[in-house]
Amino acid sequence: MEKKIAFMKGNEALAEAALRAGMTGYFGYPITPQTEVIEYLCKAKNPNDDKYPKFTVLQAESEVSSINMVYGAAAAGGRIMTTTSSPGFSLMQEGISYIACADIPCVIADVQRGGPGLGTIQPSQGDYFQAVKGGGHGDYKLITFAPNSVQEVVDYTFNAFDLATKWMCPVLILSDGAIGQMMEKVVLPEPIPARTADEMRDEKPWATNGKGNRKQRNIITSLNIQSDAMERRNNELQEKYRKIEAEEVRYETYKADDAEIIITAYGLSSRVCKKAVDIAREEGLKIGLVRPITVWPFPTKIIDEFAAKPNVKFFIDVEMNVGQMVEDVKLVVNGRKPVYFYGRTGGILATAEEILEQIKAKM
Repeated sequence: MEKKIAFMKGNEALAEAALRAGMTGYFGYPITPQTEVIEYLCKAKNPNDDKYPKFTVLQAESEVSSINMVYGAAAAGGRIMTTTSSPGFSLMQEGISYIACADIPCVIADVQRGGPGLGTIQPSQGDYFQAVKGGGHGDYKLITFAPNSVQEVVDYTFNAFDLATKWMCPVLILSDGAIGQMMEKVVLPEPIPARTADEMRDEKPWATNGKGNRKQRNIITSLNIQSDAMERRNNELQEKYRKIEAEEVRYETYKADDAEIIITAYGLSSRVCKKAVDIAREEGLKIGLVRPITVWPFPTKIIDEFAAKPNVKFFIDVEMNVGQMVEDVKLVVNGRKPVYFYGRTGGILATAEEILEQIKAKM
């Protein structure tokens, strides 16, 4: 598989990127608007086609089953992924908590749709709290990428597999229904070399893939009955999360160096906000954008720096929900500047003109 340029739907690009990133197993359940992922993988799994390294794809009977299959396969040393959409992501939370506690690397993609409830199949950003606050029980975090284009879906899928292995944790791709369905030109990276079973076993000596030449069995669990053991486990996780916060923050600034007003937005909303910034600049308004690419770890430092600038008058956070990431922005700004919010729901994406109108009303 050579490096190539393609015109692809976001969900299909996610599936292709996972294959090129060396995915050995996928377990999932169809739910709109991400069903194309499993459809693409099923078509790719042709026993007469040696285009891809060997991999397993299985449609489970539910999202609960899917995430527990991920747990088992990833614990055995596989390079494993699942995908879902918002109601399914809710069902996976218990399993994700187990995986995080057990230090199991895997990749999860949530192609968000409107809620609460079954809601709508249209795009949303209503899963932010679940994604970055630990949607299941206990104190855990997910490294969470928030791509805003099909190309970034590809790029961060590669990153997600690598970071999952580096930090021994689940990594989340927080997409949405529009990015999953839109078609854009993408550059597909060259695939990583296929690994033999023995090579994979050597690379992951912690895995439950057979005792082999090891003196002791590998036992992977999230169960720690004794209080002191559970506290040690929590302390180890928190130390790992502090290191991730120090090393893995990613963000983008856009025309923000001299900005007097800072927009914060991630994912699809940030694309519209860039257009709002361009329109504002044409009108002589000094508006800029700070876009978290990792919504966890959150880009606290750069927002703190803008909050400390005397020329910055206020922040406005734009999301496709009723206000979630805005809480993290407010925590960083800490009352030094006003922080406003503008959001649309039900699958409606704010226009650049709407956003600019909201800003002007507060100037």
